[in-house]
Amino acid sequence: MRYIAHRGLFQGPNVNLENTPNQIDLAINRGYDAEIDVWVQDDKIFLGHYYPLRKVELKWLAERPLWIHCKNIEAVQYFNDIPYALNYFWHQNDNYTLTSNRTIWVNPGNVLTKNCVMVMPEYIDGTLKNTIDVNCFGICSDYIDKIRSLRNEI
Repeated sequence: MRYIAHRGLFQGPNVNLENTPNQIDLAINRGYDAEIDVWVQDDKIFLGHYYPLRKVELKWLAERPLWIHCKNIEAVQYFNDIPYALNYFWHQNDNYTLTSNRTIWVNPGNVLTKNCVMVMPEYIDGTLKNTIDVNCFGICSDYIDKIRSLRNEI
């Protein structure tokens, strides 16, 4: 099971910490992958959910276990053209999205498969009990600490 810290968060939502390099590295140091929001403008890479905020280098991305959510078409094209095998995807309101590493990204409330990532289960069940028995590749959540703890108790 891959545990994925949504925007680098692992103990709940925090708009001041999300998509910041320090928070992402904290999540990775706790043993998580991180889902991040990325924009590309003029061949420069930025983190940020609603708009580009923090510039990062391609090398920084390449050295981490990331799930890169492309926020603009320039980001999709950029990652498609570079010679690195980064894990990236694009989605907005899709039920399912295929990532570049061929994993199915499943938005909340949709049927799961063994090769998918369950995304934001807290949107469906705030107790997160819906994550205990799932058989999928990974789970992405703001509360990934709690999910890992719940799953380790069984």
